[in-house]
Amino acid sequence: MTATEIGKDRKAAVSVSALSKVFGQGAFAVTALDAVDLDILENEFFTLLGPSGCGKTTLLRLIAGFELPTRGAIALQGQDITALPPHRRPVNTVFQNYALFPHMSVAENIGFGLRMLGRPAAEIKQTTDRMLALVQLEPMAGRRTDQLSGGQQQRVALARALAPAPRVLLLDEPLAALDLKLRKNMQLELKSLQAETGITFVFVTHDQEEALTMSDRIAVMQAGKILQVGTPREIYDSPTHRFVADFIGDINILEGAIEKWDGGTATVRLKDGTPVSAHLGPEAARSGDVSVAIRPENARLAGAGETPTITGILENVVYFGAATNLRLRLATGEEFVIRNPGAVDEGRYQPGAAIGAVLPPDLIRVLA
Repeated sequence: MTATEIGKDRKAAVSVSALSKVFGQGAFAVTALDAVDLDILENEFFTLLGPSGCGKTTLLRLIAGFELPTRGAIALQGQDITALPPHRRPVNTVFQNYALFPHMSVAENIGFGLRMLGRPAAEIKQTTDRMLALVQLEPMAGRRTDQLSGGQQQRVALARALAPAPRVLLLDEPLAALDLKLRKNMQLELKSLQAETGITFVFVTHDQEEALTMSDRIAVMQAGKILQVGTPREIYDSPTHRFVADFIGDINILEGAIEKWDGGTATVRLKDGTPVSAHLGPEAARSGDVSVAIRPENARLAGAGETPTITGILENVVYFGAATNLRLRLATGEEFVIRNPGAVDEGRYQPGAAIGAVLPPDLIRVLA
């Protein structure tokens, strides 16, 4: 599914325009968010992805109202909410530490927000029962939250946030404290909950696999800016920037220079003199020194009698079940990895051997 298809006939749930946030003043000023423009669509699972300090949590806190922007505007379904305090914004937030009330039961935690809104007791009971069923915690309704496992506590926090039916649910790395197996299970549950409720989810994480697993679209951030927005497949298969390519999954990046280009294709002369044909994205340079990228699984071992695109000396072989990584050292000193499906002939592929790799032109990209 392309970004165009995702956005067809759907309005923006959240829009931010030229949004900036500067902490401190003068020589101590730090720009956490730098003139960001972004539309997050209704009924979308949208992920803000990037390393620590990139601005993703700051952006989430600005949408929630916990911080006020230095410049720019925030709109929720077309209504300007830039100056509204958090309690007047129809959004809820799930934090990394869940912030549950240990003296309350599971059911009381879930109904807390509704009670604060002054909803009738019958409505609170009905909504609480529906949320308990949604997160599959009916048998736990009367337990205190400190008697629950980490995964169960996380579901209570989600149910409490969903109970008032917010237009947008903000999730600030809510799975970070869970162990690996539970985190993977909760990824699927979160995606299922989003689809079932129809609420827009805005999810913050630094975990690339988490983002690829759950998201309809992803915004990759660095140094307070959004570098690329796209579907998981677009971000993985067609990265536009070197940072995006390097941050999402494993990738080979080689240096070279553009010799010529025609439309969306360029001929790049690698450092060892090898010419390769590569896809030229709209943001990539049309001349001069560039980086080209190809995923390890898109490179393949050259067959007998086949002319390889590049050749290197095999440094090591790592077998991990579904595939085998062969790590080469090119004559330029650059490292290159081939991910071969399944196992390889250990007798043939020994460290020190000269190994050829074929690089399909349509899978090589010139990076911005």
